[in-house]
Amino acid sequence: MLYPAMNKLTGYIPNRYMLVNVVAAGKQIAQTAENEGEHLEEKPVTLAIHEVADGKLDARSMDLTIEEENA
Repeated sequence: MLYPAMNKLTGYIPNRYMLVNVVAAGKQIAQTAENEGEHLEEKPVTLAIHEVADGKLDARSMDLTIEEENA
């Protein structure tokens, strides 16, 4: 079961697909913090989901585009 509920999360993120992308990006941020020695109280995915629910992390705050390599 997801807590907070999906309907609360979709108030900040328009659809589930984008929610997965935002949480994954948030997880990467949390992993970086953990790798730099900052202790996290929660697991990275849980932390990212709670930040979405609190309105601290949303699709506008993340760069979700895939960059193309210039060949």
